[in-house]
Amino acid sequence: MNVLLKKEFLESWRSFKFLWIPLIFIFFGVTEPLTNYYMEDILSAVGNMPEGFQMLFPELTAADILAATTGQYQLIGLIVLISAFIGSVSRERQNGTATLLYVRPISAMSVFISKWLIASFVGVLSAVLGYAASMYYTAILFGGVAASGFVKMLLTYCLWLLLVMAVTVAMSAAFQTGIAAAVAIVLLPFGLLIDSAIGGFWIWTPWKLANYGVGFVAGTVEMKDFWLALFVAVVVMISFIVIGIFATKRNWRLTKV
Repeated sequence: MNVLLKKEFLESWRSFKFLWIPLIFIFFGVTEPLTNYYMEDILSAVGNMPEGFQMLFPELTAADILAATTGQYQLIGLIVLISAFIGSVSRERQNGTATLLYVRPISAMSVFISKWLIASFVGVLSAVLGYAASMYYTAILFGGVAASGFVKMLLTYCLWLLLVMAVTVAMSAAFQTGIAAAVAIVLLPFGLLIDSAIGGFWIWTPWKLANYGVGFVAGTVEMKDFWLALFVAVVVMISFIVIGIFATKRNWRLTKV
């Protein structure tokens, strides 16, 4: 396991995933508070508004900005993470790299867990840096939030990313890269859109974890709903880890030599 973790870490390091993925999260984390704060000035400068035209903007709070930042991460951030790690297992099978691993006495569990842990580490690191940058400018421009609420929101979102990476790597182990990407996008970003549209009928889906996290900052979270969604998320995450391990073992025969 230690050797495989070092291998996955070096692969992510040499492919600059530790650089460009956090930078994307930081970019959107910084852009959201700055754009909302200076929106009126931006429209006045480039909007070509007629003379005397006025547009009323709602008074935004720090919780609103963090919610908007979370929305960016839930769409663009998830797509970036899925794109970066969807080929972590399947691409090694396709290009024959996995042959160097599978001829050795290693377990499918070690292979899968090492890839999931490093992918999760990159995702969590990116989210922490992105939220830290967002919180810095949000506190300057819109005011601060309770530290305990911010930490709870951050931990909740990090748990959600662990689930996201479990689904992504499991799909990579089960299918070829193209099919795996399609399934992961349907289950995660597209699933979030479906949940936002008709999710009012249920409160326990893992897709609501990020919203519940923002609720800690806004002071609107219902703890009973949160714990139920958290429990379901952990069960789903463990299920996909088990599926990924079995898929890794079953598809060893598909490795190109």
